[in-house]
Amino acid sequence: MSIGLILLRQIIIMFLFMAVGFLLYKNNKISLQGNRELGTLLLYIILPASIIKSYLTEFTREKLIGLLLSLCMAVLALAVAILVSRIAFGNRHKVEHFSAAFSNAGFIGIPLVKAVVGEEGIFYLAAFVALLNILQWTYGVAVMSGKREAISKEKLLKNPIVIALGVGLIFFFLPLQVPAILSDSLTMVANMTAPVAMIILGVYLGQMEGKELLHGKEAFLCTFLRLVIIPLLTFGVLSLFPEEYFSIKLAVLTAAAAPVGSNVAIFAQLNGLRYTEAVKNVTVSTIVSIVTMPAILSIAAICWK
Repeated sequence: MSIGLILLRQIIIMFLFMAVGFLLYKNNKISLQGNRELGTLLLYIILPASIIKSYLTEFTREKLIGLLLSLCMAVLALAVAILVSRIAFGNRHKVEHFSAAFSNAGFIGIPLVKAVVGEEGIFYLAAFVALLNILQWTYGVAVMSGKREAISKEKLLKNPIVIALGVGLIFFFLPLQVPAILSDSLTMVANMTAPVAMIILGVYLGQMEGKELLHGKEAFLCTFLRLVIIPLLTFGVLSLFPEEYFSIKLAVLTAAAAPVGSNVAIFAQLNGLRYTEAVKNVTVSTIVSIVTMPAILSIAAICWK
């Protein structure tokens, strides 16, 4: 089965989970508070478990080189995203600026990379996810608040994704034997990533009326940049790397091609900005990604092999 079909199948499965969240919210079976608590579970337990699990692997020189390369690719990919979003939106549209710059690399990227590349892909994707979180709490906070002094080093150091990467690297570099019961537990928790993430996004979708999604050109421009322009530019940059790093390039491109990250809604609320616009950016881009992600990654797979 081609990468495009594998990805399309996985996205359809994830949209079915999104439908579950949508229906639960519309039928008053889950509240916004309950959805926030699910988000806390995902951010503080499930995603960190997925990252740590990917680092429970034998240390080799090849994997170390791959890890450093994935970090380099992540820096370039995120630099492209930030530059494009800054040129397009600047300080005029802070929510869209943040939305276009930062993809849903954790919630959507991790399960998709696992489906397409395998567990090895998450190992390389972790650097992207951690760097994205660091940039959200530094550059992203400065964009949303309009104040550089609003950046909190304490929150950054306590970020669960950053902590998970640090723990994972300890397991990777040191010859520690992890008990099977711990490894199996991490695997079971990590397998919850896609269902829980998409149920949360389904609740976001449930908050929007259909007609609301069609108003406002900024959301569509943001979606076009996030799902087409930024992934294509990232594809061009990653094409400069040798063919032998195909899996790493595909993992990073998957994260770069993902829709708007749901964290934008949280940051918008914290800074008194348009929460509904943030939700619209997440919703519209997530719906459109069912077409754009398989197309872009299929092109990449053909060109890079």
